[in-house]
Amino acid sequence: MISVKEKIAYGLGDTASNIVFQTVMLFLTFFYTDIFGISPAFVGTMFLAVRVIDAITDPLMGALTDRTNTRWGKFRPYLLWFALPFGLISVLAFTTPDLAEEGKMIYAFVTYTALMMVYTAINIPYCALGGVLTADPKERVSVQSYRFVFAMLGGLMVSGLTLPLVEYFGQGDQAKGYQLTIAAMSVLGVIMFLLCFIGTKERLHPPQDQNTSFKADFKNLLKNDQWRVLSVAAICLLSGMVLKTSLAIYYVKYYLNLPDMITLFITLGMIGNIFGCILAQPLAKRVCKVKAYITIQIISAILCVAAYFVSSEQVVLAFALYIIWGFTFNMGTPLLWAKMADAVDYGQFKTGVRITGMIYSSVIFFIKLGVAIGGAAAGWLLAMYGYQADIELSETTKQGILISFTLYPAIGSIIVAVVMRWYTLDNQEVERVHLAITK
Repeated sequence: MISVKEKIAYGLGDTASNIVFQTVMLFLTFFYTDIFGISPAFVGTMFLAVRVIDAITDPLMGALTDRTNTRWGKFRPYLLWFALPFGLISVLAFTTPDLAEEGKMIYAFVTYTALMMVYTAINIPYCALGGVLTADPKERVSVQSYRFVFAMLGGLMVSGLTLPLVEYFGQGDQAKGYQLTIAAMSVLGVIMFLLCFIGTKERLHPPQDQNTSFKADFKNLLKNDQWRVLSVAAICLLSGMVLKTSLAIYYVKYYLNLPDMITLFITLGMIGNIFGCILAQPLAKRVCKVKAYITIQIISAILCVAAYFVSSEQVVLAFALYIIWGFTFNMGTPLLWAKMADAVDYGQFKTGVRITGMIYSSVIFFIKLGVAIGGAAAGWLLAMYGYQADIELSETTKQGILISFTLYPAIGSIIVAVVMRWYTLDNQEVERVHLAITK
């Protein structure tokens, strides 16, 4: 059994990560279009282009962590080494330089790329660390539940404090406000990464005689059919989620016509996310994790479609559906990450080689690809529907924002529900695999 203290320490690492991750999902598109001053079409293209770089750096980072050997372990050292660079580059990404539009585009591309690279360097080892804290499948769900409760607390901090702090620090200068707000949050994030490093311990290790090449690891990765299912699900899942969360600000500001209630809307949504994560472990104890996850995605899709039929005057209903969607959707989040640890065990069972870093890094690449597709789709859809910042929008544009916020994310959840029918590591199969690799 892992102590509650260690689970909290591990969770603090994702509080730190989500200070940036949730800021990117909730505010970065809006920051680039309305504060920084570049076109939504360029923003969408940039988000997707950076994933080409991730296609190289993510698997390399996974392979590197699998081959890292220090007195602190394979994965924990990266929390120590990259905490400060992560904080500094986060501030640079939310800094608005005094440049012409072309110069701003170059600056945005360089700093966003650097942010995603340092995020890779610290987040892939952090995520893989969750797979080596315990071998107990039930404890894995518990660890991930703690992790995502703390992750969503980070998101709650971002959603509840960002805009008030921007106003407080900026005093009318929103560009300065964003820079100083992210600076303050980054200091807190660095401290949390260090507490995560101090408070956790790696317990699972690859076989002592394991000595493989990157090429061999990649071949073994491709043999893992359950990894392939999770990777496809990750793309579709994050594409829909990020599209919805990226457009939440636009939905409240322009469709509901309530710009002063943006912070309340996304904060209440984040509270729903937290309670969803809390209920993941009790849910996993009572029903099959795979069937539960499929059902969660179907209900999430239904809630998204239902929101399409809410008029701009039905504010309470609009808020309620967003909160319930976040609650339902995030009941599945700890389950998904527990499945990654199960896929690592399954890969060892199938090939005899344990490649924790490679599996986590590759799934995280597909997660980030989904984030990029969702962010890119948000930018492209805004451009397609004729969005321009801070002007009176046409009804066609408002309707486009509504469709993009409701119906398109539903498609992602439906596809995930279909794809997960090929995931076979239910509770009984996980137990069988665990017994086989620990003999």
